Amino acid sequence: MFKKIFNPKVIKFLLGGALAAAINLLLIYWLIDILHFNTPFLRNLANLISIEISLLASFFIYRMWVWTGGSWQFKDVLLKQLPLYHVAAGSAVLVRVLLIFPVLDWLKVGYSLNTLVGVAVSASINYLLSDRLVFKKNQDSDIYRPESLETVLSQEPRLHYISDNYHIDCLSLVIPAYNEEGCIVSTVELITDLLDQEKIKYEILVVNDNSKDNTESLLQQLHQDNPKVRYINNYYPNGFGFAVRCGLENFTGDAVAIVMADNSDSPQNILDYYYKLQEGYDCVFGSRFIRGGKVVDYPNYKLIINRMANLFIQVMFGLPFNDITNAFKIYRREVIEGITPLISHHFNLTVEMPLKAIVRNYSYASVPITWQNRKTGISKLKLSEMGSRYLFVVLSLWLEKHLSRGDYQRKIAAPAMVYNKSLNDND
Repeated sequence: MFKKIFNPKVIKFLLGGALAAAINLLLIYWLIDILHFNTPFLRNLANLISIEISLLASFFIYRMWVWTGGSWQFKDVLLKQLPLYHVAAGSAVLVRVLLIFPVLDWLKVGYSLNTLVGVAVSASINYLLSDRLVFKKNQDSDIYRPESLETVLSQEPRLHYISDNYHIDCLSLVIPAYNEEGCIVSTVELITDLLDQEKIKYEILVVNDNSKDNTESLLQQLHQDNPKVRYINNYYPNGFGFAVRCGLENFTGDAVAIVMADNSDSPQNILDYYYKLQEGYDCVFGSRFIRGGKVVDYPNYKLIINRMANLFIQVMFGLPFNDITNAFKIYRREVIEGITPLISHHFNLTVEMPLKAIVRNYSYASVPITWQNRKTGISKLKLSEMGSRYLFVVLSLWLEKHLSRGDYQRKIAAPAMVYNKSLNDND
């Protein structure tokens, strides 16, 4: 019995409820004491506003942390889940106010004990109704929770199209590099050692983004030691997006993976991508935030912003995939041709490429990957400069998805259909 009462799900529910209650109290304090909602009408209005906002907060806390999974389609959230959650939470409040409190007060139970009993009973009712009514579909599906920070991930089957001619003969890796003398050699050598060991035909194309340090001379030496490693100097203006686009215009393989120069991406995951792509998918996207995924030494503020940005994109596009903003992904050559021209100059390219591939109906699978923070050098990503650029790309592709009438979508005559499980088939 105690295991049922104190299972992790219930504990998370109680912690989420406590956080929502804290939000409620802070809002009341802010409205009444700071904004001076001092009249009886305004105090009641402040109470209603704080209750509604805390209810919405608790819904999304439970949705992302306690009952993960399920649909994030806008109409499902707005027209089904939120109204049902209001019914569940409202029923719990009404039972407490109209039944528990009057009965215990009639029995002359002290106010403190009365309040504790009322909160416990209403929380139990809310949990049971939410579990059985609001989020029922989520717990019936095969949910995998990430090890580092729980997030939404739908496991509902998605139909995708797979080409009959899906074999990848040569794999290309495009690595943009700007002032990476401290890590570019070790990054390339780790990858080449692994690919040589697996006897995979490959080329590594490093795009020197007009580095001011010793990066170019190191690339020259790498090419002399291994002809399958080559480099070009970025002929566009400086910038991550321009450097990657330069590489995408010059790779020669049947598929291309975008890999960071700082060794933050695990070379082993390149093999995961390669073998998954050989199954026939057009793209394979890695996620650090599903079962089996891992992040090491991720700055907390960047992690919070990352999760909020990815949640925003998921809700807008109704996606099961939860790590759009990560650059480390792999695409077949025909996908690169189908999503061009690319317009992003900077790190917003990491969002443009996968979203454009999804919107244009290319098939994809996702696999868990490992990411670790760079050991040397300085990160080139400046979040303060990227927000509006990310939003521009997301909104432009949202408009394409809903207004283009499929003009840019991939057209296939007689496709074979498969399920994309958004995880390894072995899981």
